Amino acid sequence: MNCRSGCGACCVVPSISSPIPGMPDGKAAGVPCVQLDAGLRCRLFGEPTRARVRSALRPAADMCGVDPKDASARLRRLELSTRPGDSDRD
Repeated sequence: MNCRSGCGACCVVPSISSPIPGMPDGKAAGVPCVQLDAGLRCRLFGEPTRARVRSALRPAADMCGVDPKDASARLRRLELSTRPGDSDRD
């Protein structure tokens, strides 16, 4: 699957705990990455300075869903389920 044009959900919804160019402390969930361009594409895609966790992230139907809104909802659920200390929640 290719990255959906005009989406950018994976550059907004999840948090990034490692430093990235322009965001030395990483980014909080829901905050657009400063490397997200006007076309909602990552300026660092394929670059060695891209966060390692982001380099491993590839578009997939179970993450991207059917449209950007669905992708955001799916990524939000994933973000919430992987927060430290939330593993004991129902």
